Amino acid sequence: MTGTRTILGGLLAAALEAIAGEADVVDVKVRAAAPRVCDFDVTVRSVDKGWNYYADALEVLAPDGRLLGRRELLHPHETEQPFTRDLYGVRIPSGVEEVIVRARHKPRGYDGATKKVKVPC
Repeated sequence: MTGTRTILGGLLAAALEAIAGEADVVDVKVRAAAPRVCDFDVTVRSVDKGWNYYADALEVLAPDGRLLGRRELLHPHETEQPFTRDLYGVRIPSGVEEVIVRARHKPRGYDGATKKVKVPC
């Protein structure tokens, strides 16, 4: 039975890797900085291959798609995978209880996994 689990686990990991994007959000930590203002630590796994092919932005969106916060990433992270960057001072509109965090890949765009997280602020 253990061998079967190992094989199934390997197949599942391979399948998830096959559907992964070029810049996947793999973890998000969020904390209240002030009333209706949150700070985010976002971990991204990306396929970075130099200055023309790398994860170049992080975004926090309201459930309706409104952009709440954005951080430009100014260089590739070829040797730092996955990597974590912060995004401070994101104002959360009244009534918004969770947000979507995503990463953009140059040149692929928003093809990667996103994370939906509850906001404590």
